[in-house]
Amino acid sequence: MTQPIAGELVSVLGNKLKDCALTIKDRRRLDDHYSRLARKEGYPARSVYKLGEFDQKYKLFRPELKVLDLGCAPGGWTLYAAQKVGPRGLVVGLDLKAPSQGGFPPWVRLLVADLLEPIPSQLSDMKPFDVVLSDMAPKTTGRREVDQARSLELCQAAWAVTEQYLRAGGFYLFKVFESPEADELVKQLAPFFSRQVRLKPKATRGQSTEIFILGLGFKGRS
Repeated sequence: MTQPIAGELVSVLGNKLKDCALTIKDRRRLDDHYSRLARKEGYPARSVYKLGEFDQKYKLFRPELKVLDLGCAPGGWTLYAAQKVGPRGLVVGLDLKAPSQGGFPPWVRLLVADLLEPIPSQLSDMKPFDVVLSDMAPKTTGRREVDQARSLELCQAAWAVTEQYLRAGGFYLFKVFESPEADELVKQLAPFFSRQVRLKPKATRGQSTEIFILGLGFKGRS
């Protein structure tokens, strides 16, 4: 006897929900994996593996580079960059408050500043930089439009610094929450670089709307 259509729909929906549940569970397991790995390897946050993934694919870092890390707390990206550039390089981390974790090598300098306010004058003495990083994110409210707008504001502030402090030929990597306005900003920045890539790393949490934009070969200020 042929099964009723309604029964078929219930069966199909049930299977889809089961697959969805497995996907969520797998994603959480992956999240836990990166968190455990960060603790084991001495990094303050799992986000370091996002930068590591980008570096492995695009060969971003090398010894002696000068790196500016905007929104550096809790310090994972700063520490990773310092390990890559070595003692003849320089990494400057800037945030509202300095990372609580110590253990940074001598070629790391930490500055406390708000990107939405005038930048500390000592930063000008260190430019130009070969690399500008920004893993900044706003404190989320749970209201998508508000969070997207705040993320975009941070990206615009980071770009204002990048324009002034990134040397020609350098690269810029920044995080932003996906939105039509963010897409428009990405389009506006594309002409400043020889190549621009949109990235979604494996270590991104399953529910996150964050993306990363990598700009390679900065052409200089307009």
